[in-house]
Amino acid sequence: MITPMYILNMLIILGIVVCAILTVTLKKTLSCIIALAATGAFVSLEFIVLQAPDVAIAEAAVGVVLTTIVFVVGLKKTGGGDEK
Repeated sequence: MITPMYILNMLIILGIVVCAILTVTLKKTLSCIIALAATGAFVSLEFIVLQAPDVAIAEAAVGVVLTTIVFVVGLKKTGGGDEK
């Protein structure tokens, strides 16, 4: 029997896979960073669905917010992201 929770779980996993594929296939560095942040957001959402809110908060804080900020600041400081 397919339950709404099963459908939600499959949609979140599909989001993780799509964002991960986008992360490695996009050409612009900033777009890759944004896709990586979206992957982390989906992973955090999956942890919430799996009833692990403490892990979800840690993933959201470190895996999404902090990592994205570090990557964007590093990209701007090195002058990267000017691909054509």
